[in-house]
Amino acid sequence: MHKRERTEHLKSNIKYLIKSRGETQLSLCNASGLTRTTIYNILEGKVTNVQQSTIRKISDFFGVSYEEIETVDFEEKEIIESSISPQGNMNPAAVPIIKESLLIANMNKRIGELATLYPLTYYFGTSYNLIAVLLENEISGMNEPGDLLIVQKGSSTDDTEKLIYDKLTGKLLILNDVCFDSDHVIVVGDIIEERFNDGP
Repeated sequence: MHKRERTEHLKSNIKYLIKSRGETQLSLCNASGLTRTTIYNILEGKVTNVQQSTIRKISDFFGVSYEEIETVDFEEKEIIESSISPQGNMNPAAVPIIKESLLIANMNKRIGELATLYPLTYYFGTSYNLIAVLLENEISGMNEPGDLLIVQKGSSTDDTEKLIYDKLTGKLLILNDVCFDSDHVIVVGDIIEERFNDGP
C-alpha cells in the first residue's frame, strides 16, 4: 500500500473514530500529547509521511490496532461487525434480565455481578454494559408488561430512545431527549433493542 493511501486511511479513520467515540480533535491532542497542528495537518492531507510515533499515539488513544489504523477502513469494519448475526462466529453477549421493580436497586452494580445474580438472555452485536429490563408495568403507548428492553446502561447518545426512571412517580418512561437538569429523573441508558412479549 502506498504511503499516500496509508495516510488517506489514517485521515479517514481519525475522523471516523473522533465522531464515533464522542471525542474531539482537542481531546485527542490533550490525551495523546500531539499538537493541534499535527492533527490538523494529517486531517487536511498536508502530510504524506506521518511519523510512526505519532500514529502510535493516535491508535493508543482510540484503543485500536497500530497496524490497522493505516490499512483498514474502520467505519466499514465496524458496520460489518455491528451487523453480525446469530449465524456468525461472534460469541453472543450474556445480558442479565432484571425486573423493573429491582432495577433501581441494581443500577450501581457491575454487569458481571448482575449476570451471576439474574437469569440471562443473549444479544448478538458489539455493545457492552447491557442489561435487559423486564417490564412489569406498561409504558403508555409504547410497551406492555412482559416486554424486554435491552438497554446499554449509563450510555446516553443524542437522538436515541432512552429508558428513564422517574423518582416522583416510580415509573419508567421512554424519551428521546431528556432534560438532564431534573433531579427526579434517572437515565437508565440507551435502548438498543426491544423484544415484545407475544404471550397471552
